[in-house]
Amino acid sequence: MSASSTPGRLTVITGPSGVGKGTLVARLLQRHPRIWLSVSATTRAPRSGEQEGRSYFFLSRDVFEAQVAAGGLLEWAEFAGNFYGTPRSPVEQHLAQGQPVLLEIELEGARQVRRSFPAAYQVFIEPPSFEELQRRIRGRGTDSEEAIVRRLERARVELQAAPEFDARLVNGDLDEALGRLELLMGFA
Repeated sequence: MSASSTPGRLTVITGPSGVGKGTLVARLLQRHPRIWLSVSATTRAPRSGEQEGRSYFFLSRDVFEAQVAAGGLLEWAEFAGNFYGTPRSPVEQHLAQGQPVLLEIELEGARQVRRSFPAAYQVFIEPPSFEELQRRIRGRGTDSEEAIVRRLERARVELQAAPEFDARLVNGDLDEALGRLELLMGFA
């Protein structure tokens, strides 16, 4: 069977804010450009510099709701008055071409994907300790104290969900975590 006819695998990555998901995913994509990072759909207006199909798929509320009703989204949620979700069709197209697909999403989205696409391999990224997570979130210097407290409260709840996942990965040392993620995804 050729690589082009071998179906790819959908990997879902989640974990609390500040755990380093974005950094880990960026490094993974640099080392494995064949991986397709799923593009979300949203009902919010494009921001300066955002490109259709690259930053997001920008949909009207009616089109988004029709996609939800038709089962066209692997997961979706409403945030700050706008809808966000993962379109099923592009994910399935890339998988059918034998390309590995990666979703970096929030916990509730990962739970929805578990129901809508049970074959997905789900990885939960954890901090080495809650204290380290707190240090990282505070170290960003971008949030108010109130926002930091909210993020940390949410992180405590999200960390309790780790046992639900196929694999758990501690992101203490970035190179070690990247190596382990590559192993989990079958790249090492």
